[in-house]
Amino acid sequence: MVRRHPLPLRWLVSDERAAAGMITLAAILPPGSGIVLRHDALKPGARWRLARRLARMARGRKLVLLLAGAPAMAKRWGADGVHLRQPMAGRAKQAHRLGLIVTMPVHDAREARRARCAKADGAFISPLHRTRSHPGAPPLGRAAWLRLARLTGAKPVALGGMTPVHARRLKRASGLNPGWAAIDAWDEKAAKRQARQKRNAVPT
Repeated sequence: MVRRHPLPLRWLVSDERAAAGMITLAAILPPGSGIVLRHDALKPGARWRLARRLARMARGRKLVLLLAGAPAMAKRWGADGVHLRQPMAGRAKQAHRLGLIVTMPVHDAREARRARCAKADGAFISPLHRTRSHPGAPPLGRAAWLRLARLTGAKPVALGGMTPVHARRLKRASGLNPGWAAIDAWDEKAAKRQARQKRNAVPT
């Protein structure tokens, strides 16, 4: 499949349980990275304000912002694309007409085929490794993950216990140059940066 949009290789997936806020996490992303804004538990007004702040940051730092939700909302809120959960796969045509990047989550073969039929630009395939965001969920493992990646026909993005080290190993093993997404890895990086700043601020 020929994708309509080139996708970033590194992604931040938002999660309400992250210790650092989304603005803090977005600020440490390398330019050219992507953000998937979920935060469904926020009230609509607060979620809109967060999306608008992230959209401004994205423009200034050359980031790609996707909104989990409806295509029309993603367009209206200034996102570059939409992250369509599986029940919303039928709205992919609308998203394409609006010129939006379209990504979908994938956990099994049925969802992979649905992403392919939707002509998704990217597929967030998870969980590759054990992850705190889905405690008790069995990891796919590399072989099963690669099968799903090929089945989607989209740019594959690995999610679930991902770190830069895991991403490099997957790239070497797959030959697909997949993207990778994380929650905890970025949260931990932000915590380490904050700790360094506190140490440097202590008078000597």
